[in-house]
Amino acid sequence: MTGSVLPGRPGNLTAEQEVKLRELWKATLQVFGVKGLGKPQDLEDEQPGSGTATPNKTAKKKKHGMFRRHKDEDDDGASTDQEDKYGQSKEFQQVLASENPENLRKAFWSMVKHDHPDGLLLRFLRARKWDVHNALVMLIATMNWRMKEMHVDDDIMKNGEGKAVIDSTSNNVTVKKEAQDFLAQLRLGKSFLHGTDKQGRPMCFVRVRLHKQGEQSEPSLERYTVYTIETARLLLAPPVDTAAIVFDMTGFSMANMDYSPVKFMIKCFEANYPESLGVVLVHKSPWIFQSIWKIIKGWLDPVVASKVHFTQNLAELEQFIEKSHIIKELGGDDPWEYQYIEPSAGENEKMSDDDTGQRLLDERAGTVKEYESTTQEWIADAENGASLQQKRNELAERLRSGYWQLDPYLRSRSIYDRSGLIREGGVIQYYGKPETENAAKPLAASTQNGPLPAEHKADDLD
Repeated sequence: MTGSVLPGRPGNLTAEQEVKLRELWKATLQVFGVKGLGKPQDLEDEQPGSGTATPNKTAKKKKHGMFRRHKDEDDDGASTDQEDKYGQSKEFQQVLASENPENLRKAFWSMVKHDHPDGLLLRFLRARKWDVHNALVMLIATMNWRMKEMHVDDDIMKNGEGKAVIDSTSNNVTVKKEAQDFLAQLRLGKSFLHGTDKQGRPMCFVRVRLHKQGEQSEPSLERYTVYTIETARLLLAPPVDTAAIVFDMTGFSMANMDYSPVKFMIKCFEANYPESLGVVLVHKSPWIFQSIWKIIKGWLDPVVASKVHFTQNLAELEQFIEKSHIIKELGGDDPWEYQYIEPSAGENEKMSDDDTGQRLLDERAGTVKEYESTTQEWIADAENGASLQQKRNELAERLRSGYWQLDPYLRSRSIYDRSGLIREGGVIQYYGKPETENAAKPLAASTQNGPLPAEHKADDLD
C-alpha cells in the first residue's frame, strides 16, 4: 500500500468536487437547522416535527431548490429512479416533514465518531456519483435508519456484549432469546475481524458453514451484522477508508444458505454504509454455489458486484492478502485463531461515570459547533478556502482525538477491546500478543468460542 490519499477523499478533491462538497454541507446544515443558512425550502412553511405545511406556498416552492421532490419521484414522494431501490427518496421527504432537525444533527455527529466529517459526507457523494440532491437523500435516510430503525448508537453499540450477557438470563422470553442468539454468534466466531490485506484494509472473515438457517432469530442476525460493521468502522484510519470481507465457503452446504441475512447485509452496504467495501473475497465456494451467486449478483449494485472476487486456493488468495496475513485456518502463515473472551465485571465502569462522560460530551459539542461555524465561513468565502480548510482539518483532528477519550463512556467494550486489537486512544494493533489480563489467559482457562448450538459439530470450528 502506498499510503497516498485516494481521489475524492479529504485532501484530494478536484475543484468541481470541492464545490459539490460545499453544496452538500450547506444543504446538510440547513436540514439540521443550523442558524445562518436559512431553512430548507420544503420546510419554510412547516413547523419541525409537525408534518403540517401551509397550502399552495409549499407546493410552489417544491418545484425549486435542493429540497424539492426529485424529478424521478411520483406524487407520493416514492422514487421511480431505479437507483433508489430502497425507497430512500420517499423516506427523505417523510423525515423532513416529521423529524426534529436537532435529532438528525445529533445522529449525524454520533455517526462521525473518529472520522473526518468531510470524509463521511464524501462517501455519500461518491456513492451517488456526485449528485448533491441524491447524496443528501441517502444521508438523511441513513440518519433516520440509525436512530429510528436500528438504534445503532443508543442501543447496539452502547449496550453491546455486556448487556447481552445480562439479558441472556432475563425472565422475558423474547429478550432472553435475542441476547442468547446474539452471543451465540460471537462465541461461535461466525464472523470476526482480524488483520489487514495488501491494501492495508481491515479484514472481516465470515465462516459461512457456521450459519444454520433458523438457528438464530432475524433481529439477532441483523443486530450482529450492524455490530460487526460498526466495530470495523473503528479500525479505519486515513488513507484506509474501506474494509475487506472474506467469505470462507469451506464446508458449505445448502443448510448454510439463508437469503434474508444476505439481503440485509447488501442493504447495509449499499444504502447505509456507502463506499465502505474495498473488496469481497469468496473463498473455496463449491459448485452448488454457482446458481446461488447468480441470484445474489442480481441484487447487487454493479459497483458492489465488481468488488467481488472468487478464490479457490491459497495462491489465488495471496493475490489479495500477504501469506503472512492469511490465517492458518485458510492455509496461511498467521497462527492466530479466533477465541471469544467473555465480558468481565467492571469493564464498562466508565459508562457509569456521568460527570466525566458529560464533560467530554460538552467539550465535543463545543468543537462540533466550532466546526459547523467554520464550515459556514468556508461555504461562503471561497477566496479564503485554503486557510479555512486548514482550520476545519484542525478541528476534525480535535474531534478525532476527542472521540477516543469519550469512547469508553459511550460504547460497551467488545471482544476486540478485550483482545487488544482496539487499544486506549484508538490505537489499533492487528498483530502481536495481546496485553489485556483476560486475553493473556491460557486457552484452557478461557471460553473458546462458547458452547456449540445443538446443530453444530465441533469440526465446524476447525
